[in-house]
Amino acid sequence: MPAADRPDLGAAWARVAASARRSGRDPAEVLCPERLSRLCGVEPALVPQVVTGTAPELPLCLRVHRRFLRLRATRRDKHGREWPLAAIAEDFQAPGASLGPLNAGTGLPRLGHAAGVQRFFGVYAGFLLADSQSAVEHALATTGADAPADLGRLSYLTGMPPHDIRLTLDGTPPRLPLKEQVHQRFEHLRRTRLRADGQVHSLAAIARSFYASGQSLTRVARGEGLPNLPAAAGIQRFYGVDGGFLLADDTEALATALAGIEQELETAGRRTENPMLAVLRAHDVRSIVTRAGRLSPAGWKSLADHLDDLLAREGQLTRESTGRVAVPDDRKAAEGGAP
Repeated sequence: MPAADRPDLGAAWARVAASARRSGRDPAEVLCPERLSRLCGVEPALVPQVVTGTAPELPLCLRVHRRFLRLRATRRDKHGREWPLAAIAEDFQAPGASLGPLNAGTGLPRLGHAAGVQRFFGVYAGFLLADSQSAVEHALATTGADAPADLGRLSYLTGMPPHDIRLTLDGTPPRLPLKEQVHQRFEHLRRTRLRADGQVHSLAAIARSFYASGQSLTRVARGEGLPNLPAAAGIQRFYGVDGGFLLADDTEALATALAGIEQELETAGRRTENPMLAVLRAHDVRSIVTRAGRLSPAGWKSLADHLDDLLAREGQLTRESTGRVAVPDDRKAAEGGAP
């Protein structure tokens, strides 16, 4: 992302602090580095440096490794333990050993594995990696509660065709193979983010921005293969779209977290909810309840256990002193509240 286009984190910080005061909350609590770290993956000690622009730039391999460790440390299972690598990898039909280099910081995961890790832990996967539902929810939050329900605008933000957005809002999001999804969104970026002269950016120009050859993107442009993780990060930086939890550099990740908190506080202050997001949630609930009504008592118990697992992944369960698992009372925060 060009330096001139980078977000002003100091201004975003000030806006969030002002929003917190207007809503009667303590800005120090809302902007707690530990809480921001949970939302964006930046280590707590680095948060102030990122805001002032003095944080060191980490190599992609080290950054992804550290954020993976943060996910495992902050999104534990319902018993309060770190998720085993085998359990994470099993979720996307891979062996646990495939995540060994990522966990040890000795290598980058394949793109499909990175997407699987992010889905497992329930963090936003970014423009190229997000599934349809995550992409629409993120776009709705980015658009703001007062923005019109414009499918064209949502399509621009997500890379999804309007028809797929309608399906998603109806609770039946399309499930494309990752290779096809990445291809569609890459072509959407090229088609909608043009050069100053109105022409499409060449593959060579895109690849040069991350020190690769245009030939390295040919298979992606044809829909014949996935980019590697550095190339995916480079494409997203080139077009200035959100890189997601594992791929974003620290400034972009923290800006996303601040924007999400700001939206949350403003929405709470107005005591209204984005109507499209409300419809999305309502459809999901209705679909789940309809299907769950056919379950046996044993099925209900299995469903409850699975929900506990999902809540634990997203940080919505805490272990009390008695060892009992409980849902936290504080649901004000975007991802489970301040630590």
